Amino acid sequence: MRVPVVQHGSRRRSARRRRVWWGGGEVLVTVGVVLLLLVVHQLWWTNREARRGAERKVEALEREWGNGGGSGDGGGSGDTSVAPTSPSDGTGAGAGGADGTDRRTTDTRRSTPSWSQAYAILTIPRLGLRVPVAEGVGKQDVLNKGYVGHYPGTQQPGQAGNFALAGHRNTHGEPFRYINRLRAKDVVEVETAGATYTYVVDKTLPQTSARDSGVVRTVPRSLVKPKYGYTQPGYYITLTTCTPEYTSRYRLVVWGKLVSMRPRAGSP
Repeated sequence: MRVPVVQHGSRRRSARRRRVWWGGGEVLVTVGVVLLLLVVHQLWWTNREARRGAERKVEALEREWGNGGGSGDGGGSGDTSVAPTSPSDGTGAGAGGADGTDRRTTDTRRSTPSWSQAYAILTIPRLGLRVPVAEGVGKQDVLNKGYVGHYPGTQQPGQAGNFALAGHRNTHGEPFRYINRLRAKDVVEVETAGATYTYVVDKTLPQTSARDSGVVRTVPRSLVKPKYGYTQPGYYITLTTCTPEYTSRYRLVVWGKLVSMRPRAGSP
């Protein structure tokens, strides 16, 4: 009976294969752990930190306004915004509010807020949302802090025209994650040092191009889907964010109209 002889070369090749498989497995496990940590960082840690920072800023603005400390104006596009252009489709000058009244106040004639600094508070009761509004829609300076950003070149709260805002839908506080749940007649409030402005949701554009600048014009109207939007000057608010969730390919837009303005006690 012949006994098979195992060659040393075969043993070495087998050992090398085992080492390759083992090393490959370690690499895959390491990559998996790193990816998991990145996901945790994006979906949990950035939200936690941004929300805490936004809450502190809201409290700071409330203290400042409560103490009569001034207007709150302390103050690139983020991936939740649309490409804005200078208002050109309606001046809005002298336009009436939802009830036909002139809503110009000393608060709406303030100078432009300082760049990237919070100067207002946005409240949406249906969503349980209360978040700072800062000038600009830059990712690092505004949106990634969990703030809502005001599109430069659009109007300020209470002014005739379009007060347009952008916010993250996912990660970094995701303040606009659920604005798709807003329905007609839902209330949206904007507080400043001088007044509280109440808007009521009127229309929703479920999806449009990220370059649809018409949605943030003075008279907001989609350039991609012209049946969505308005044709007459008024007092509007626009909320924009990414859609579908966890992508930045398209934009979701919610519009509302100003229905009331309540001066803050002690404001000029």
